[in-house]
Amino acid sequence: MGRPRSDIGPRIVLAARARFLAEGVDGASLRTIAADAKTSIGMVYYYFPTKDDLFLAVVEEVYGVLLHDVDEAMSIEAPVDERFRRASARLGRVTDVELAVVRLVVREALVSSSRLDRLFARFLRGHIPLLMRTLVEGVSAGTIEPKFPLPVLLVASMAMVALPQILRRSFGDRAPALVGIPEGGALAAQLVDVLMHGISRRPTRARKGRSVPELERAKSPTTKRAAKAQRTPKRTT
Repeated sequence: MGRPRSDIGPRIVLAARARFLAEGVDGASLRTIAADAKTSIGMVYYYFPTKDDLFLAVVEEVYGVLLHDVDEAMSIEAPVDERFRRASARLGRVTDVELAVVRLVVREALVSSSRLDRLFARFLRGHIPLLMRTLVEGVSAGTIEPKFPLPVLLVASMAMVALPQILRRSFGDRAPALVGIPEGGALAAQLVDVLMHGISRRPTRARKGRSVPELERAKSPTTKRAAKAQRTPKRTT
């Protein structure tokens, strides 16, 4: 009969997450984390040889779930814009724990180059190739403009699909600039619309080179009366 699986590792990760969020990775004590997890410092080193290993385990616990959900959203048989919309909507539903770990990742990436390097290495095996694959499919299908380099498309898609959702969840209506911005799926639809079509207003060319606004003006009663007046010859007395 095999030995029961130990829960020491998950207990250490849970205790570390709380300490890292409250004190930062550098400020947190491994001995305190061991005490919080009701284990010894030796067991902490057994499972996680360095503090950065423990930090990556805290990140992976949340990142793995997010990556699985985004992968499912972007692997469906659907147009590229629909896949982006589903992924963005999932990010708009991040839990409080997921959001806290996202903040932790940003904070630690800014203060430690070694942690940034390890995070980037993980992302290169995670959401980055997933996004790249979707973008390549979009270019091949003629949905995405092929003139832009793939790294530019990657950065633009992450900036539009993910970042606004995280900011909306983080600040809610506390930030004046975000008041009135929709949430979740509604925000995802608008973000993907901007990503795929831009924000510049480009008039649609219509019959004989006339734009839609020009045609609308031509149909207005005021314009018609003015045109009729020009065609009607004045009577001479």
